[in-house]
Amino acid sequence: MADFDLQPIFAALEPDLGDPAGEPEVLSGGITNRNLRVPFEAGDYVLRICTPGVEIISIDRETEVEANRNAHAAGVAPAVAAWLPELGCLVTAFVPGEPMTAGAMAEPARIGELGRALRAVHAGPELATAFPTFTLAWEYEESARRLGGGAAPEDLELARELSERIGEAVGRLPGHAQVPCHNDMLTANFIATGDGLVLVDWEYAGMNDRFFDLGNAAVNNEFGDAEGALLLEAYFGAEPDETQVASLALMRLMSDVREAMWGVVQGAASQIDFDYGDYAAQHFDRLRRGAGDPRLEGWLRGSAS
Repeated sequence: MADFDLQPIFAALEPDLGDPAGEPEVLSGGITNRNLRVPFEAGDYVLRICTPGVEIISIDRETEVEANRNAHAAGVAPAVAAWLPELGCLVTAFVPGEPMTAGAMAEPARIGELGRALRAVHAGPELATAFPTFTLAWEYEESARRLGGGAAPEDLELARELSERIGEAVGRLPGHAQVPCHNDMLTANFIATGDGLVLVDWEYAGMNDRFFDLGNAAVNNEFGDAEGALLLEAYFGAEPDETQVASLALMRLMSDVREAMWGVVQGAASQIDFDYGDYAAQHFDRLRRGAGDPRLEGWLRGSAS
């Protein structure tokens, strides 16, 4: 059972969903909010109890709800049953299916589903807010320092240097239009159903470079070069060119900039029992390894080599 009062939420949902038909089940995996599966008379739903003050990690709740609704209309997200901003609760339909692993996500058929799902998301209506891909290393550090935290100087220098260099590079490359993005392609945010992949947890949604979602998905699901090429082919419908391969590689690095700096600011701000420091350290380590790839200079020129 949850350790907070759900009765005001249940009362607000009763006209549409009826009364709870069983005990709430705490869902594992959430490291920003608390998520519960609750059976109601109308069916099973997920209640996201939203953590306040998350603007410092690029979350806009109204954009989250809008993006979730748009993605549901495109067939790749659960339905939004209710949004209760005064109670800090988003309610979505529970999606029965298979939780994914990185190994399962790397299967060619799943990569094809992923590419098609992202293409559907990116074709959706424009969102009201943008995700700060190339400025968050500065913004998150400022927020963390206000709260008594911050990144190690050498880590921060690397994150900022890559943000500047990659931001400048993709500004010169074709195919980098701003589109509606999910921006949080962790393995835990995919559910396999009989009809394909469903994407959940839309709280970081916003306008962004399409290659951020692609790179974020590739690195977080441990894709190698071959799997990355399959993802690009599934997304674009043709064998990828050198510029697309380079763009994917660069955005894999920006994904780790984001994840590492997210861990830094969450370590200073969050009250949830989670080792954000270790999370940041792991992603800074991966970022250093990626930045040490001898192909980096070629990627920055738009070449695959």
